[in-house]
Amino acid sequence: MEQALWTRARLGRGGSALDLLTARFDKHVYAPHAHDEYTIGVCVGGSEIIDYRGGHIRTGPGSIVVLAPGEMHTGGPGNATDGYAYRALYAEPGLLTDGTVGHGLPHFREPLLHDAELAAALRITHTELAACPDPLEAESRLPWLLTALARRHSTARAASDTIAGAGHIARAVRDRLADELLEPPSLSALATDLGLSRYQLLRAFRTAMGIPPYAWLAQHRVNRARGLLESGLRPAEVATLVGFADQAHLTRWFRRVLGVTPAAYRNSVQDAV
Repeated sequence: MEQALWTRARLGRGGSALDLLTARFDKHVYAPHAHDEYTIGVCVGGSEIIDYRGGHIRTGPGSIVVLAPGEMHTGGPGNATDGYAYRALYAEPGLLTDGTVGHGLPHFREPLLHDAELAAALRITHTELAACPDPLEAESRLPWLLTALARRHSTARAASDTIAGAGHIARAVRDRLADELLEPPSLSALATDLGLSRYQLLRAFRTAMGIPPYAWLAQHRVNRARGLLESGLRPAEVATLVGFADQAHLTRWFRRVLGVTPAAYRNSVQDAV
């Protein structure tokens, strides 16, 4: 069945929007069109033929396509039987320049890229954000991946990854996130307060903590949730009290951190009383 599902993610609380598209088509052919943003897609099934820059691109599972802002393109099935499926995001140009140096936009000489590690990271991130577009998670993950895309495959040069005082920066960010766990500030705002770019803040936090800011906050929320579950509150109540979007969001992270669901944890600690 042909389908196209759009999800809008916010890059931080009150931040700019970024659209995510999950598409599966058997016969659909796009009319010639262009986007104001970079179009970045990962093929997850079948094959698509894209007319672009006077030539033809044929995608396959695991391939990445990068189409530049303002450039006309079309797309349709690569053959008569398999159709095509992909996940795409539409990124404003600034998201690809934060961790690079030089003037102008990153230029991708080759629109079709084969980078298994990056393709897997983009697909997983897209899937998880489409299911739960948490603003802090989106802002922690997408700019990082888009910077990696530009640094690996465009003409842009990488900026220095050495961030002085990374430990101090990470602790300052950690403390703000812990203090405001129900409505965490955007990384962009925190970076401005610290005199950094968002990419520099992300680099410093990952260097010092070993994980991105959203993952640290999720683990902190799980630890807070444990105490509330032990007091007898239900998982649905606890999710709201510690800042998760809903019970499913709490459950996903609770299982990642502790290996059990919140309900199972609550039952086990209640039985032990």
